[in-house]
Amino acid sequence: MDHVMNTYSRQGVSIARGKGCLVWDETGRQYLDMVSGIAVCNLGHAHSAVVQALKDQAEKLFHCSNLYGIPQQETLGRMIGENSFPSRVFFCNSGAEANEAAIKLARRFCNARGKRGSFIITCDGSFHGRTLATMAATGQTKFRKGYDPIPAGFLTVPYGDIPALKAAVTDEVGAVMLEPIQGEGGVNIPPQGYLKQVRELCDDLGLLLVLDEVQTGMARTGKMFAYLHEGITPDIMTLAKALGNGFPVGAAVARPEVAEAFTPGSHASTFGGNPLAMACAIATVSTMVKDDIPGQAARRGAYLKESLEGLKGTHPALREVRGRGLMVGADFESDISFFPQAGIEHGILLNVIQGRILRLVPPLVISTQEIDQAVETIHTILREKGL
Repeated sequence: MDHVMNTYSRQGVSIARGKGCLVWDETGRQYLDMVSGIAVCNLGHAHSAVVQALKDQAEKLFHCSNLYGIPQQETLGRMIGENSFPSRVFFCNSGAEANEAAIKLARRFCNARGKRGSFIITCDGSFHGRTLATMAATGQTKFRKGYDPIPAGFLTVPYGDIPALKAAVTDEVGAVMLEPIQGEGGVNIPPQGYLKQVRELCDDLGLLLVLDEVQTGMARTGKMFAYLHEGITPDIMTLAKALGNGFPVGAAVARPEVAEAFTPGSHASTFGGNPLAMACAIATVSTMVKDDIPGQAARRGAYLKESLEGLKGTHPALREVRGRGLMVGADFESDISFFPQAGIEHGILLNVIQGRILRLVPPLVISTQEIDQAVETIHTILREKGL
């Protein structure tokens, strides 16, 4: 690609179209998609409800400035609140923008109160985005290489470690920001009860709890939002990825009393909440609720994990299978960076993170037969590689 900046290690295939859990390249070759745009196309590719919503809206209005009312924003905001917690929403275009908005909202809220500082505690292994602020919040130094000076205002602690979190809290700290399950960090699941303990700590000390649900949200883990597994409520939640089932849309969702910290002119997004994005997101959320996509993700995820566990006896290099719903990581003893290319050769799209973890985040509409195909292909690749 001579005219595109070299910011991705691209696989040797160009995707031309998709339907459900399948995609086809420019030559017409078919692949089973176990990546879904990195946990984006949760309803599968070209879902009829989302496609129809996009077509209908495209014939009416693409864009309208946020200087005027956009009725679909109110509809989607209400739907998000009905399926999460009473809230107000700021709409944007991506997960990084949603997290940037959350960081700004948390700081503005803390500064307005004046009771605590506005530093934010995040976790080692986290990933919150590629803007300077979200990169500073990310607990992986590799993403910050070459970008000094890095914005200040963030402290990192080990993920899942309540004593370390408590010890890090000073008068300068006003919020805790974390992922219910770390995606890019390795599909890392914290100890049971961790989120509840973090919520209690924040309540005791007057801290805001910000949950990054960009990857875990929208039914991925078997519930509409991952925090629901522990029965807590965040002060701010961020969404993107699957919210529009592939159409770019992000959201920072906050309790009303926290949301009031944003006032006219304090934050904005030209394209955020545009009618096309709202139409796709409304169709996505409606379908997920109507078809009980969270329940389907829970059932299919359990089947996928069980099937992968069955490979352990044959492939000792497979150290652990972990995940929740259809957010699954297969952790190996050694480097498995060969998997994406080997997968393409076998007609399947696969993703490796941290060099040794096979991250499986297929569309939530995947069938058991397609899961069987994926696991059998993984077995074949491992056998060919002598693992």
